[in-house]
Amino acid sequence: MSTLEFNRALTDLESYLKSFAFQFTRNEDDAKDLTQETMMKAFIYRTYYTPKTNFKAWVFTIMRNIFINQYRRKKKAGTIFDNSEDSYLLNQHTNGNTPSNLLIAKEINEEISNLAEDYKKPFEMHCLGFKYKEIAEELHIPIGTVKSRIFIARQKLQESLSEYQNAN
Repeated sequence: MSTLEFNRALTDLESYLKSFAFQFTRNEDDAKDLTQETMMKAFIYRTYYTPKTNFKAWVFTIMRNIFINQYRRKKKAGTIFDNSEDSYLLNQHTNGNTPSNLLIAKEINEEISNLAEDYKKPFEMHCLGFKYKEIAEELHIPIGTVKSRIFIARQKLQESLSEYQNAN
């Protein structure tokens, strides 16, 4: 697919992208921003598109992934979006230093420290926000091994902390 054909196909999808983005954001301005970012990323990564495959699905997947990543960043920052007319951004400030929360955190940290080093290090790095690739490079192991070790660490922690599984 030539660059001209790619651009034409991408601009033809713009109205569909805006509608899809609005389903995620429920806000017209955010939907426009998401659409613009999606089109920009699709253009930047156009070499990754496999010709004669579903172009629309490829672009929509990019949009979905961008939205999920943005949502995770906002959630991690403790900021939520209020969809009211005035569109306020609210920061969640809760006092997490209750005795029970401190006890739970201590037990979780003890269980993490009890993990074998092969599982503990990748798991801790993942919790600190490192990407799989970064962990693999730091520890000099394949990405598949990193994913496996993090998965196994999660399983071991779920087993050892099973009393907290349904506590909400």
